Amino acid sequence: MFEQSISFDRMEQAVSLFGSFDENIKLIEKQYGVDILNRGSELKIAGEPEKVAAAMRAVNGLLTLINKGEALTEQNVRYVLSLVEDGNEDKLAAMTADCICITSKGKPVKPKTLGQKKYIEAIKSHTIVFGVGPAGTGKTYLAVAMAVNAFRAKEVNRIILTRPAVEAGEKLGFLPGDLQSKVDPYLRPLYDALFDMLGAENFARYQERGNIEVAPLAYMRGRTLDDSFIILDEAQNTTPEQMKMFLTRLGFNSKIVVTGDITQVDLPDGKRSGLVDVLRILKHVDDIETVMFNEKDVVRHRLVQDIIKAYEKAAERAKK
Repeated sequence: MFEQSISFDRMEQAVSLFGSFDENIKLIEKQYGVDILNRGSELKIAGEPEKVAAAMRAVNGLLTLINKGEALTEQNVRYVLSLVEDGNEDKLAAMTADCICITSKGKPVKPKTLGQKKYIEAIKSHTIVFGVGPAGTGKTYLAVAMAVNAFRAKEVNRIILTRPAVEAGEKLGFLPGDLQSKVDPYLRPLYDALFDMLGAENFARYQERGNIEVAPLAYMRGRTLDDSFIILDEAQNTTPEQMKMFLTRLGFNSKIVVTGDITQVDLPDGKRSGLVDVLRILKHVDDIETVMFNEKDVVRHRLVQDIIKAYEKAAERAKK
């Protein structure tokens, strides 16, 4: 039986590391098949040498998060374990350094995965960014956070958020109210993210002044959008013509972020996705960056990762 020890500088580190009912330590023990004991200011890990070494790296990675002031959750503990598996746990310190903005409730918004950090860096350094990946990877939320940050810093005068209303025919027609009332359900995720960042009162005030606009994609036609941070969400449900129309709205001193999941296209059969097309067409154009997320970047419930993996395996079997 091989054994290694880690010493704590403060008891608060041990309390954070163990978590409620020792849930974090139990997760590490189960993952690596090791035994972990806490003796005063020292943590002892026992088991096979390779597994003890991996568990040590995981614990050190978690201590890095704790020392940066991060609260440990099941999501970030599991993510650290996946980084250890890939040999990337040394990148944790750089990842936690970024605070994009503060929400209306005083909570800092930070990238939680390496994929999210890459996405944030791409938005900072490019005029057009495509964020493509499965649900729960923070594509829309982080784009809205970056938009609010740019607006607060007076880098742009307006935030414009848009989505294609895929069911723009019959089903919308049956909903009560005017056109805005009919399309609002499609735009709800964008409203939710803005409420979180700005608070409902500030959002309403900025919207009234015209500083914030949340509208269906059809409203973008014929416009030139200067001094704006523009986000197109659910872009997999655009047609190639709509995507071209949207991207050519770009004006001076503006940024565009396009988000979508090419595995969840809701267009009628036979219609091509504008997002799938544009990733190929604009692949080598300067100042345009594409960031691809995967299931490891999912920051929702653990089961979301498992669901995505199961669907990917089913798709691979179907291809064969």
